[in-house]
Amino acid sequence: MKAGIVSFGVYVPYYRLSRDLIAKAWGGRSMGGERSVANHDEDSITMAVQAAINCLGGINRDEVDGLFFVSTTSPYKEKQCASIVAAAVDLRRDIITIDFANSLRSGTNALRLALDTVSNGSARNILVVAADCRLGYPQSVQEQAFGDGAAAILIGNSQTVANVEKMVSSTDDIIDVWRLDTDTFVRSWEDRWVLSYGYARNMKEAILKVMKENNLATGDLTKAVFYAPEGRSHRELARDLGLSDSQLQDSLLDSVGNTGVAHPLLMLASALSEAKLGDKILLASYGDGSDAFLLQATQEIEGVKSRRDIEGYLTTKRALPAYEKYLLFRQLVAQSEEFVRLFPSATVVWRTRNWVLAGHGSKCKRCGLVTFPIQRVCYGCQSKDEYEEVRLTDKRGKVFTFSLDYLAGTPQPPVVQTVVESEGGARIYCLMTDCEAEEVKVDMPVEMVLRKFHQFGGFHNYFWKCRPVREG
Repeated sequence: MKAGIVSFGVYVPYYRLSRDLIAKAWGGRSMGGERSVANHDEDSITMAVQAAINCLGGINRDEVDGLFFVSTTSPYKEKQCASIVAAAVDLRRDIITIDFANSLRSGTNALRLALDTVSNGSARNILVVAADCRLGYPQSVQEQAFGDGAAAILIGNSQTVANVEKMVSSTDDIIDVWRLDTDTFVRSWEDRWVLSYGYARNMKEAILKVMKENNLATGDLTKAVFYAPEGRSHRELARDLGLSDSQLQDSLLDSVGNTGVAHPLLMLASALSEAKLGDKILLASYGDGSDAFLLQATQEIEGVKSRRDIEGYLTTKRALPAYEKYLLFRQLVAQSEEFVRLFPSATVVWRTRNWVLAGHGSKCKRCGLVTFPIQRVCYGCQSKDEYEEVRLTDKRGKVFTFSLDYLAGTPQPPVVQTVVESEGGARIYCLMTDCEAEEVKVDMPVEMVLRKFHQFGGFHNYFWKCRPVREG
């Protein structure tokens, strides 16, 4: 039973930070271009949820038998994050959920395990979701090079858009890029060591092996998708392998940055969005060794390309006005405490998970009224416990009314408090994110996104917010 890629989706945050601003803050040199920056209410989980939702557009979520969450920047050191993502995406409870971490190669590690799991018949479809929000030391090359983002790949054995013809792996215990469990910032050894003995050596070994086992020459490849720590080594590797510029997939380093575990999958999704029937794509990643995959596009590729195009995320963006705003977003500088006392309860979070995390409303079986949050008593016809739960987070809506709060503590004032009228008539009270306050107006089209709400009680609290509709 052969497995391949059924669908794919990406997510790139709304905000960008010019590398010129970073260099100016420290009086150093700029790498040029810009990097993506997760909003203050985003993390690896919320970005993963959005990529997963984009990947599953038009697909029956009940057919997904597993979710693998991949990140080196998980919000929890001890708690499964795959289960949070699965709940927010509204998947079945009787699925397998696994977290992958610790290595930049974890994204393709998870991809390989998903392919094996589907191939041996243990599951019909496995969703692999990778997201990272890594921090480089202030004034370091990594601070400019890193970017935030997520990618999702759905692995299955029917209606595949690309079949995986071959995959190889190698492992290498090398200390080149690492982070201790007590570290905030990524550490790195001397650049020549990292790039020559780590990146280039391992990547060449895996790439040449997968090509040899398939009797392929570099000229047989349509696109080569390589993990890229930075632009120069990416181009040098391609040159050493004899690849032309037209064969090398855009690394997205100038427009997004190095997105860690998500990077090779983000590039793969970008390549698939441009692929045609029969195209041969080579995917390779690095991190304590290397994984390499040979893929070939099928006739199904034409049916999904337009829905998953990364170009929409590259064009719908907003520039951060100052480097200091980035520091606030990442909580690297202190901010005045909020004057709000919250007393969250783990039991309440569990009890309300169907509407808080999965975004369900209640639809009355008698009169059809849809309400949010879930209500046992219908305030339309007063019937009790006669309702069905309906998912509202995949429905767009419009602003019914809103207010601007300039006094609430937030890294991005003012707080936009909104009542959204969702498709189907439900009205949802929530905050608006990724917006410009002066552009908010009644009847503005919006969509729902999962975001961090607060972090009181020693655990992360997530809830759904709205944002202006963003095509991508």
